[in-house]
Amino acid sequence: MTDETPDDPFHHLHDEDYARPYLAGLATAQTLVTLAGRKVESLDGEWRMTLDLFDEGLRQKWHALDDAPPSQWAVPRDYDIEAGERVPVPSCWNVLKPEWTHFEGGAWYTRWIDWTPGPTDERAVLGFGGANYAALVFLTGTYIGRHVGGSTPFSVEATAHLKPGRNRLQVFVENRRRSDRAPMHHFDWFNYGGLYREVSLARLPPVFIRHVSVALMPDRRRIRVDIALSDAIDGEADVEIDALALKASIEVHAGRGAIIVDAAPELWSPERPRLYDVVVRHADDAVRERIGFRTVATQGTDLLLNGRPVWLKGVCVHEDDLALGKVSTEADVRRRFRHARELGCNFLRLAHYPHHEHVARIADEEGLMLWAEVPVYWAIDFANPATLADARNQLSELILRDINRASIVIWGVGNENADTDARLAFMADLAATAKRLDPSRLTSAACLINRDRFTIEDRLAGHLDVIGVNEYFGWYEPDFSGLDRLLANSSPDRPVIVSETGADAAHGRRGAGRLLFSEDWQADFLEAQLTRIAASDYVRGVAVWLLYDFRSERRQTGFQRGFNRKGLIGADKETKKQAFDAYRRWRPPTAGRRQD
Repeated sequence: MTDETPDDPFHHLHDEDYARPYLAGLATAQTLVTLAGRKVESLDGEWRMTLDLFDEGLRQKWHALDDAPPSQWAVPRDYDIEAGERVPVPSCWNVLKPEWTHFEGGAWYTRWIDWTPGPTDERAVLGFGGANYAALVFLTGTYIGRHVGGSTPFSVEATAHLKPGRNRLQVFVENRRRSDRAPMHHFDWFNYGGLYREVSLARLPPVFIRHVSVALMPDRRRIRVDIALSDAIDGEADVEIDALALKASIEVHAGRGAIIVDAAPELWSPERPRLYDVVVRHADDAVRERIGFRTVATQGTDLLLNGRPVWLKGVCVHEDDLALGKVSTEADVRRRFRHARELGCNFLRLAHYPHHEHVARIADEEGLMLWAEVPVYWAIDFANPATLADARNQLSELILRDINRASIVIWGVGNENADTDARLAFMADLAATAKRLDPSRLTSAACLINRDRFTIEDRLAGHLDVIGVNEYFGWYEPDFSGLDRLLANSSPDRPVIVSETGADAAHGRRGAGRLLFSEDWQADFLEAQLTRIAASDYVRGVAVWLLYDFRSERRQTGFQRGFNRKGLIGADKETKKQAFDAYRRWRPPTAGRRQD
């Protein structure tokens, strides 16, 4: 994966094919390695970072330069590692300096790894929680892999490139908005950039467990365990769940194995989020998980959790923080869930991209159900096969990362996309991918409304388990008559979730009636919406848009000033608006009849 630099020192000035050597080595869901329950070396902390607006690092092959200080250079250079800014990882560069707030481009991250070799057949894997949007990884001067997709994890094997002693790790990250990406160049949140999730190094045996799936079967009397190894070998693995007195062997053929065993676990639910310690072993490797067992299904227009109807009272959330940007800490997640609980919610929609992996782990503990999705948002380049491959891979990485999280009940495959033939094929592919990788969960998307007939009508709905509907009647329309018509005219054959509804409010702005951007109207709007939604005989949930105000540079009125102000709480995550109490007081309808 290397490319020799031509003898001409100025070749890079005219070489527009400079990126070609870095197209190989794509890290995908197939190369992802679960780090659950494993000892890893954290590579978080202080790194050096150099902004690179012109891709000079790729043109001039900065990764191939030695670490000599300027006093030892034979000729001038345009890059000096030690001259880079000291920055924390994880972090978003946009919040580190005021002059970097709106930077969209590339940056080189560098740190050193002190490596002491282990057994001769030991393997080493670098794990990245997230880098927005694309990343190239270099170790000891050699390009070793790349990744695209801004919110999903990826793994790069480093075994052949780590040398005893000091090793230089470099990651080039860029967050340029492009029409062929997911999301494309036009979206409604802030485009943070950087290595904004954790980086780690894992020492693994010569054949290791790549990923494990443990799920309750629909009959709720059996458990299925799937295992995938790093290499296509035959052998045997074991699964243990001590609390269920379960121990079983799994036959492995060509690196894959599966077993279905009888078991009667206590079911996970929001009222009692029971988790079990599960260990899956193969030879010298083991994966340890805390897993809840539950089923989720549909029956007609009912949503069923563990065979019983459930109504989802929810709220949407973004990963956005005034101080940290898109970095998500455990304290921030627990505050988010505390506010959701205060509202009486049992459900959150994680908009509009995969959130940090500890979100679902903590939701497992706290008993909150989640809708997790990929950023197939608005006018994606649906006819582009490369864009589909990118979106499909993001969805696959999300599912493989979180497949053992009981809290996730819905995989979302898109949001507010025009109903074209290309879009239908694109998103039907994603829905089928989700079902192939994980038949135990439901699929959904924020679908379209026919505004001529005012009906819930979208060809994609036939490929989904649950129909999501984003509607803002009373906010972007002057009254609620459209919502009344929509609910009366529609007769879906499957459950509907109002996946977004809300109104902007600037904290402290007051006034009676439909006074735009006032707290009073936001609260009145929400009450009017919820009254109508609750009366529907096919709507089975609502996710209010949204918990906290968040940055969005496309919103620039005097009330917004670069923020979406539809939060029930301000961007400080403390100041509650009147609508917070309005939603807290509201009680959803009963879930319906009990199922056999």
